[in-house]
Amino acid sequence: MRIKVKLVRGLAGKRKDQIKAVRSLGLKKVNDERILEKNPMVLGNINKVKHLIQVEEVE
Repeated sequence: MRIKVKLVRGLAGKRKDQIKAVRSLGLKKVNDERILEKNPMVLGNINKVKHLIQVEEVE
């Protein structure tokens, strides 16, 4: 199973751990998109920054 994540909010003024979580998902700028494999590391980072990103499952 794969997941598409998109950064929809900027990182200015966010905590360092949230910025690191977004970077570990491969997102750098607003509107960046990545397709990632669904695994515990990715799901944990998504949960940490769910208010900054948009997530949808891809077949």
